[in-house]
Formats: sequence, structure tokens, C-alpha cells
Amino acid sequence: MPRLFAALELPHTTMMQLSLMRGGLPGARFIDPENYHLTLRFMGDLENHVADEVADALGRVNRKPFELTLCGLGVFGGKKPHSLFAVPKSCPEIFELQEDIERTCQRLNLPADPRKFTPHITIARLRNVTAERAAKFLSERGGFFAPPVKIKDFVLMSSRDSIGGGPYLREEIYPLTRDQYSVGNYDFEHFKDQNADAMH
Repeated sequence: MPRLFAALELPHTTMMQLSLMRGGLPGARFIDPENYHLTLRFMGDLENHVADEVADALGRVNRKPFELTLCGLGVFGGKKPHSLFAVPKSCPEIFELQEDIERTCQRLNLPADPRKFTPHITIARLRNVTAERAAKFLSERGGFFAPPVKIKDFVLMSSRDSIGGGPYLREEIYPLTRDQYSVGNYDFEHFKDQNADAMH
């Protein structure tokens, strides 16, 4: 039973720029750069046949490529910080793409995501980090900026990590183009064998 989510991956150059923000915050578990991503829709643990339907249906999402710019850092959690993230510049195309993916999920009767969509790229999980310490870190590094990059596709990813942070597996790639689309053909039946092995 795969745990799936749709996401945007970052170019290598942007990953490396973000990785320079690692360190300097005791209590932070920084995520490996290769696992940076922007989640568009978390689907959760799906039965294999439902996962196949999702992979196929996402291939019908049809949007144009767009530019993504990262322009700052932020923290989720208020007085009890739990996540450090990079902030994308306001980008209507991200919301339009996310809305298309959400509609696709609803047509497949997947449970609605109760959380409001807030575009971000998590770079660290925080534990026992005070709001004051997080604020100090942001005052020193919150001016982070990465030049615009072209986003030409989105991906379907899987994870077996219950606490987040990876490793993640790319299951499908969906090009962003008005003229054609790639229909997912990933066979999630292989999860049956993996799950069976894990039970022994």
C-alpha cells in the first residue's frame, strides 16, 4: 500500500542553494537536499488499484510550464515551531495546478485534504526549538533568495517514512504542456510483494 503525494521537484542548482541554509539551529533535523520538494497534494496510504487510478488520472492534468522563485524562509508552529521552510514568491500557476490536482482527487473520491494549501518547501523538522531561537535564525538567514527556475513538470512520489523528510521515490513524471500530456502507467502492484515480505 503506497503512501503517495503529488509534488514539484527542484532543479539541482536550487537544491544546492537551499542546502546552504543547513546548520546553525540546534534542535533542527535538516532534510537531505535530494528530498526537497513542494507538496501539491498529499493522498496518503492508498490501495494498489486506487494508486494506479490516481497515477493514470494525473496524466490528464494539463497546465503550462511556469517560473518558480524562492524568496525567504519561514517557520510553521507559532510558539511551538515544528518546521522550517523556504517560501516561494507569489505564483498563481502553482495554485491553478494544485486546484486541478485536487479536482482530480475528488473525482476519484479520495478524502479531502483538511489543510489549506500553503506552498512551501520544508528544509528542516524542528524539535525543542523555541520561538525565540527560530526567530533569531530567521533574522539571520530569512532573506534567502534563489533565482527563478522553469518548472516543466510535476511528479507523483511515494514515501514509507511516517515522520517526513524522506527518502522519497519518484513514481511518475507529468510534463506541463497544453499540447500533450503523459498518462501515468506505473504499476503499484509491486507494493503487494514488498508488503508481504515486510510481514515475514
